Amino acid sequence: MDKWVAGAIAKINADAHRSADTHLFKLPLPHLNGVDIYLKDESTHPTGSLKHRLARSLFLYALCSGKIKEGTTIIEASSGSTAVSEAYFARMIGVPFVAVIPKSTAHSKIRLIEFFGGQTHFVDSAPQMHGTSVKLAKDIGGYFMDQFTYAERATDWRGNNNIAESIFRQMEFEPHPVPAMLVMSAGTGGTSATLGRFIRYKGYDSALTVVDPENSVFYDSYTSGNRDLTSETSSRIEGIGRPKVEHSFQPDVIDRMIKVPDAASVATMLWLEKRIGRRAGASTGTNLWGALKIADEMVDRGQKGSIVTLMCDSGDRYLDTYYEPEWVNTHIGDIRPFAQDLAREAL
Repeated sequence: MDKWVAGAIAKINADAHRSADTHLFKLPLPHLNGVDIYLKDESTHPTGSLKHRLARSLFLYALCSGKIKEGTTIIEASSGSTAVSEAYFARMIGVPFVAVIPKSTAHSKIRLIEFFGGQTHFVDSAPQMHGTSVKLAKDIGGYFMDQFTYAERATDWRGNNNIAESIFRQMEFEPHPVPAMLVMSAGTGGTSATLGRFIRYKGYDSALTVVDPENSVFYDSYTSGNRDLTSETSSRIEGIGRPKVEHSFQPDVIDRMIKVPDAASVATMLWLEKRIGRRAGASTGTNLWGALKIADEMVDRGQKGSIVTLMCDSGDRYLDTYYEPEWVNTHIGDIRPFAQDLAREAL
């Protein structure tokens, strides 16, 4: 093996061993009466989001597949968090990194990409990211990482401390150690693919629900079976939802999908801050809204059990967007009806 490639792989593996696993914490909701909701806090990764796992896997996959050599420029199409994490790993192994991102990406994410040594190439909207990335990689002789194609195959879904194995290991001593439901939103679809495959591989009596925001075609594709659906609009919930059905989206391992209004996602994000005193991003709100709906259904059926979902990233990245009331009113709309529903959840 090329000495530089071997050294790059060793650096990435060493970084993984230095990082403790992320915490799984129980959400205090006693009114649910026998149904427990847990959040796996992916915001504690070195780059602050779930995408740290994905970026590590993508770099190892590309290095071991012979795609990255010394000096190779890495290009990625990303709304922000994946780009932040990939910039981190690119700097670690000493290669240039360019993120192709929409102009609407939160300024805090752009600053983080640049902090880790990455450059940014802006497009007007999410549907333009892929084509621009392909062209840019060709023009400069770089490598397009293409998270939306390779996410589901870069991660070893059978184990190796992937997120699914981590969840089930951490749940072992809980009252309901095998979750009745895992709830996950889809950006690339890679995490939901890992969760669904791991459940089947291990034979767990768990189901997987994928929640989808507005302006995303995943839900419609799942219900119709049509993988050719596209949309001209971009998701307003950063990091999740796509205008086309990505290769990494694997509907056959999903048991159910729920469409979540964007206003519900933001309202739930703000509600969570009041419950735990910490800020999360809007995609966490999407996840938790779905988990709460499923919990209510379980209570109505008299069913007891556990539900696990993810805190995808920290809300500190969105102080000038989702945590700014005027911005929310302009870009998302009236969240008060959903906030009122959530207030009743806390009774």
